[in-house]
Amino acid sequence: MRSKSSTFRTDRAATTLAALLAGALALTACSSSDNDKKGGGEKSGPATGSTVTLPKLDGAQLEVAAVWTGAEQANFKKVLAEFEKRTGAKVTFVPAQDPIINFLGSKIAGGQPPDVALLPQPGAIRQAVQKGWAKPTGPEGQKELAKNYTQGWQDIGKVDGKQYGVYYKAANKSLIWYNAKVFENAGAQEPKTWQDLLTASRAVYDSGVTPFSVAGADGWPLTDWFENVYLSQAGPEKYDQLAQHKIKWTDPSVKQALTTLAQIWGKKDYLAGGQGGALQTEFPQSVTQTFTGGDQPKSAMVYEGDFVQVNIGETKAKVGTDAKVFPFPAVGSAAPVVSGGDAAVVLKDSKAAQALATFLASPDAATIQAKLGGYLSPNKNVPVSAYPNEVQQKIAKALIASGDDFRFDMSDQAPQAFGGTPGKGEWKDLQDFLKNPKDVAGAQAKLEKDAAAAYGNGG
Repeated sequence: MRSKSSTFRTDRAATTLAALLAGALALTACSSSDNDKKGGGEKSGPATGSTVTLPKLDGAQLEVAAVWTGAEQANFKKVLAEFEKRTGAKVTFVPAQDPIINFLGSKIAGGQPPDVALLPQPGAIRQAVQKGWAKPTGPEGQKELAKNYTQGWQDIGKVDGKQYGVYYKAANKSLIWYNAKVFENAGAQEPKTWQDLLTASRAVYDSGVTPFSVAGADGWPLTDWFENVYLSQAGPEKYDQLAQHKIKWTDPSVKQALTTLAQIWGKKDYLAGGQGGALQTEFPQSVTQTFTGGDQPKSAMVYEGDFVQVNIGETKAKVGTDAKVFPFPAVGSAAPVVSGGDAAVVLKDSKAAQALATFLASPDAATIQAKLGGYLSPNKNVPVSAYPNEVQQKIAKALIASGDDFRFDMSDQAPQAFGGTPGKGEWKDLQDFLKNPKDVAGAQAKLEKDAAAAYGNGG
């Protein structure tokens, strides 16, 4: 599973949202088991339980591309199946690779673009528009967006004032998940500050369990670690400046954030498998190894978004009892609040492709996936009760409560060569830093060199 999504920061709302999340993560699990809604046809008005009228599309064939794998892909396919049921269209899911823009480029060059793609960065939407691939969202899709999304979420999907992206998926990415039994055995408390996190890590280590799994084989979780630390420590203004490369990666604020990260990344015994092991650990494994192994899992904690629940679901651990979560601790004066999203973009303009974009903008589509877990929608009309446990319900409520006041993840604002490509740019530079966390100055120099090349020597 891959969810390095376009991330935002709530600013004015940050304190409220952090407080909401802190309350949210009291973590009593409860379940809901409604079945997926049944749909209706064209011109007959919405069917029972449906909020959007879709055209009859018998005989139409669509391809939808996304980088989702595993349970995330399987759950999305259930949403596509409902679209098929309601319209008569046939939809094929096309697994894409990172970076998705390169994947789409080769498909388009071969004359076989998918009809719709789910793009995980606003920079990728911009690139798709600049290359002439993306088609504007049609009037029906825009109507659904206006009805179901705050202005801010609509605006993220715009390029030069024109709507291209329908944000279907969001993620809260300021969460650290932990093995409740390990914390209990260690006498560790949920931390509120970075210092508290170091204290909890020490208690866990002293109890005989390695504190952290870090998904170092994937570059994107490393950028998310950095962004949470940097945002909380340097503050939103510096964050914006670095995101736009108006200050350099050699800035003292970057040195401070990397030095802080090294307090965990630099302790070999605090990482499952040490730095070498972390660099061979992919994201799904970083989660599952935290919640398997009884009282002696490979690690006690794993950092990443609410979507971690999908991977916890592949173990016997139950969210809310065995697997608990706390907000990413405050490194500076306020805890960071970071989130992300994936947007549906039409690449082949047709009645069927536009109808799918309209469906994905409706509460109907998002409600299906919300019930399956490990998913968060920015659609404000998805009922909170659709989410399968109290943790997810509170996270969803907090996301909607954050309203319009947000900033995007730095790596997603960056040119893709720097912020979104495996083995290159920021992903690679932070992997190199994880390998050698003592070399802060070297990491800064590499990051600046790569950023300058990607941004065109701005700085």
